[in-house]
Amino acid sequence: MNLKEYNGETAEGMRLDAALALLGEMSRSKAQKLIEEGRVLVGGRERKCNYKVGNKDVISCEIPEVESYDAVAEDIPIDIIYQDRDLAVINKAKGMVVHPAPGHYSGTLVNAIMYHIKDLSGIGGVQRPGIVHRLDKDTSGLLVIAKNDEAHEGLSAQLENKSMNRRYLAICKGNFKDEFFEVEKPIGRSKKDRKKMCVCHEGEGRYAKTAFRVLSQSEGYSLLECCLFTGRTHQIRVHLSHVGHPIVGDEVYGKKGKINFSGQALHGYRLEFKHPFSGEQMVFTVKPPEDFVCLAAKLKLTLPCEHKLL
Repeated sequence: MNLKEYNGETAEGMRLDAALALLGEMSRSKAQKLIEEGRVLVGGRERKCNYKVGNKDVISCEIPEVESYDAVAEDIPIDIIYQDRDLAVINKAKGMVVHPAPGHYSGTLVNAIMYHIKDLSGIGGVQRPGIVHRLDKDTSGLLVIAKNDEAHEGLSAQLENKSMNRRYLAICKGNFKDEFFEVEKPIGRSKKDRKKMCVCHEGEGRYAKTAFRVLSQSEGYSLLECCLFTGRTHQIRVHLSHVGHPIVGDEVYGKKGKINFSGQALHGYRLEFKHPFSGEQMVFTVKPPEDFVCLAAKLKLTLPCEHKLL
């Protein structure tokens, strides 16, 4: 990582994204991306893109080193549950990284779909062809893949306007009094550990909202249905940890517990969106992986039959 500092005097009164683009000699879109990722601090605090820079502000910026590599097709088995000329829906396995990144140059979902699906959208570039949205490495479940740029733009628009419905099953620690609850707290990068995300103070981070429904409870553990209204990095994991109910197996946002479970117990079981060309409402559901099912049984939590949750 390259750490740089800029004096705000020469950019006084400018929006933060415009000031960073000027001072850092970069495009405004790159500046906005760095700000949204929590890599830019003003006086040690995260600010939004529209923050007006003062003449005494010190702007620090963490710029990731650029690594040049192209993803290559690999014959890796994947579960394609639907496919047409414009898109595909994948049930991603737990433990699989979605796209190549430092430390994960092969064995990713992108490497696999390049082998099994010949036509992919180019909007994500050579490292993320077809990728519209992501799941964490140890989160299993449904992803939609775009096979052309028009489909990619249509699906991305549904993510942006929050009309794409994504629901998850999570097993977390603790019990709840209410059947329904929401967490509406901004999320940004942690100042203590830049690899982690955290709930921020108002005015910092990015707006994030998750709705939860309690499906089953046993002594000390609960099975939840989680609905994303926004799609921030590690959103469900961060929000549940913030309210004191970390997901079982999530040692990043919780502590190692008595239950031996590898990775977080989180599964994207339902995906709903409109087909970007036909307008047809597409709904897909998949069962959790076997280790999730076994954990639920061990904790005496009842999984909903056929996932008829609505």
